[in-house]
Amino acid sequence: MVGRVSWHLQDSKNNFSKVVQRARSEGPQTVTLRGERAAVVLSAENYDRLSGKKKSLAEYLLTGPVWDDDFAEEVNRRSDTMIRDIDL
Repeated sequence: MVGRVSWHLQDSKNNFSKVVQRARSEGPQTVTLRGERAAVVLSAENYDRLSGKKKSLAEYLLTGPVWDDDFAEEVNRRSDTMIRDIDL
């Protein structure tokens, strides 16, 4: 069941930890004041993505796909092969 995505201001104040938890698990949570949208609570991940924060090269590489053991062994085996000379 998908939880609430719109909160009255007083409800969001009384349940702030729940608002944050749902922002992390279900997406942005809207806070209304007198029936009008007043604020949106985002997860840090969504905020970073929307604000254009770039990952460092190390962070980017560390978030890449995880190789299974067979693939990693194949890559390691190939790196030990001889390099051949070519005529230019």
